Amino acid sequence: MLGTLLCVCGGLGTAAEPRATPSIAAMTLEEPLVVGADTVLDPAKVYSGLVIRASGVTVDGRGAVIEHRPGVESRAFAGVGIAASGVSNVTLKNVRVRGFEIGLAVERGAGWTVEDCDFSDNFTDPNFGWGEMPPRGGIVWTAVERSSIRRTKSQRNWDACNLIRCSDLVLEGNDFSHASNTCLKLWTSSRNEIRKNDLSWGLRIQPGETHARDSTCVLIESGSDDNRFFDNDCTHGGDGIFIRVLNGWTSRRNYFEGNDTSYANNNGFEAWSPENTYVRNKANHCSYGFWLGASDKTRLVGNEAGYNGSPDGFHNAPESFGHGGIVFVNGPSSHTFLDGNWCHHNQGGGIVLRGDEASRGQAWKAFHWVIQRNKLEANRWGIYARHADWITLGSNEFVDNREGDFFDAGNVTNVLKLAGQPTGEAPKLQLYHPGSEAFALGSTIVFGYAEPRATAARLLRTRWDLGDGTLSNEAATRHRYTTAGPYSVGVTVDDGALADLGWRELCVHDVVDEEFEDVQRWSVRDSLGNSQATFTLPESPLVPNPWDPLGRYESLNGRAVHARVDPYAGGRVELVHSGVHVDVRWRKELVFWLRVRNENIPAWQDANPIVTLKQDDAHVVRYVPERDLLSQPSHSEGRDGWNRFVVPLAGGNGWKREASVPDGQLETVTELALGFDSWGAPPLDVWIDLLGFR
Repeated sequence: MLGTLLCVCGGLGTAAEPRATPSIAAMTLEEPLVVGADTVLDPAKVYSGLVIRASGVTVDGRGAVIEHRPGVESRAFAGVGIAASGVSNVTLKNVRVRGFEIGLAVERGAGWTVEDCDFSDNFTDPNFGWGEMPPRGGIVWTAVERSSIRRTKSQRNWDACNLIRCSDLVLEGNDFSHASNTCLKLWTSSRNEIRKNDLSWGLRIQPGETHARDSTCVLIESGSDDNRFFDNDCTHGGDGIFIRVLNGWTSRRNYFEGNDTSYANNNGFEAWSPENTYVRNKANHCSYGFWLGASDKTRLVGNEAGYNGSPDGFHNAPESFGHGGIVFVNGPSSHTFLDGNWCHHNQGGGIVLRGDEASRGQAWKAFHWVIQRNKLEANRWGIYARHADWITLGSNEFVDNREGDFFDAGNVTNVLKLAGQPTGEAPKLQLYHPGSEAFALGSTIVFGYAEPRATAARLLRTRWDLGDGTLSNEAATRHRYTTAGPYSVGVTVDDGALADLGWRELCVHDVVDEEFEDVQRWSVRDSLGNSQATFTLPESPLVPNPWDPLGRYESLNGRAVHARVDPYAGGRVELVHSGVHVDVRWRKELVFWLRVRNENIPAWQDANPIVTLKQDDAHVVRYVPERDLLSQPSHSEGRDGWNRFVVPLAGGNGWKREASVPDGQLETVTELALGFDSWGAPPLDVWIDLLGFR
């Protein structure tokens, strides 16, 4: 009868009519209970499943058990214990669910309250290797909003709680510990509050194994923004809290305060995303306390990171500097602020900042930092810096660091040591918004900040770096860029003892004749012929919207072609614009900006994007980038922001030209195609802006 439960669950929807609920006394053990009204379960019975088909109901289990029994179906962990789809304002309490593939599965709902339940001992697989599984385990919620889970257990599952496209949830006082994959997983889930939960022992590891196969107490990925974590136990995991970016889609503006991620096999905190904040957390006795690669615009205040990399503890994946407390390596770390952290007894640097090793800092440096009021005690080095630029040091305390307090390991420039003694609060910088994040080439842009009130009576020193080599010491400065491209603007102010910093990311775009805006002329083609796409030209504001899941801004000049490839068959797919006649005899290059979103893990394969220009069947030219420019954008913000592409029509400058007539020069372009290739086949989103020849 459990197979009947699965069939019913699959057919649920908002239009389903609730049917009469049979009396509990009349049910056999194998029948799923279909709920269409308030229901109280019999604690003396064992139920085989529950389907909630009506909104506004309360289900009180009174301690009753819902259990999948292998005698009913041969496969262990089959089916769904409690299922609901398209229903809202449901209260579920005092029920225990075990033995299913998913204990509680809810999709497309709001106003749910789950309290005092137990979803332990559902699907788990501690022997699984590296990689992903479909959602399964204790709790799986999909597209659920404005709901809460409190005082609930979900132990010994694959994922204790998996939130997919969920928002505005409260998770408080739960025990989601001892998971074989994650205790809590967020995928495109934003504005949730996670408070005082036991999320410990998210760990999948065999005796003698080094890493932990990406098992972690908390996993955050793919556009999970603006979440807040307070006072959670995230200890003894593969990682403690892991912000993972395997598909280029970052998770921003998350706030972590008072969480304990100690005793992680690998990293207490690991993050590859910008704009996240860490306040008064603990990351002790791990291989690394904080491992923050590609984490620009990160702020760490009042955290503790000690005893990391100890020979008698976890010490996996040593770097050239050993291990460390707070470590920024293997990815850009611009505009980083560290204040009041205690980094002690680490087998390496208390704080480590390192630019790109492969290019010796040419590709990127650890750039624009403030490091102040930190206590750096009994480490190998207090601060270890390499391939770094524009570092402000203020009022740090160094105690018994064996090989030095500040170690310049090479190629470190523009280090400013503030000699004054703090006499009050540190400056707090508030930048004026320049009015947009995108400007046409030749525009004059004004940068400035409000005078911090705490320092109004003290002299402030200012340093701007406008991203193109221009420096300024004025509080307000005007600038005009002479070359199109993305620019990272930074500013530091200090009062001689303490400092603060700010930043802006700008796109200075080309002025081109856009000959490819007509959405009626766009189409899609692929080798399999199964992909479909819709093309729109939405009007979009240039002012960033922090609640917009698309990010800071959708277009550069107010109008960008949006291609939604759904379904996407996988493999090489081309977005094709045809039916034009563009004279290119006097043109030198093709310019365009792209923004892409690929939810697949990993995202892109082969070379991207591939540009094809066609005059007629006998005259076709293909331009292939020498590397994948989507997986490896030249600008860190381009991972899920805008990237600028310049394709010389003669080839070169990173583009290989392949022509049907090798020496032939196109006179007219009648068709243009942009080609993309992904490992997997979720829908693809591509935004195209400012596409034209010049």
